Amino acid sequence: MSDLRHYDVITSPVITEKSTMVSEFNQVIFNVPRTATKPEIKAAIEALFGVKVKAVNTLVRKGKVKRFRGRSGRQSDQKKAIVTLVEGQSIDVSTGL
Repeated sequence: MSDLRHYDVITSPVITEKSTMVSEFNQVIFNVPRTATKPEIKAAIEALFGVKVKAVNTLVRKGKVKRFRGRSGRQSDQKKAIVTLVEGQSIDVSTGL
């Protein structure tokens, strides 16, 4: 996989209260495209951040129906990757790449 493709696989880190709580267990959460596979995510994290990945779990959050100015609309589905790192490894998502 080319180096530029790694930047397409990892869209953004998820910075929420829940995602900071799982950092206690050596886990980091990223938004990824719907087409991204677990091996692609693992390779991209290892190449971009220089860490060793233990496991990758993915989930798809279905888009919600929201109303704006009386009109009904639907948010897009989102895929998230929960990346578990090997003991002793860490990623600081607040600094960026």
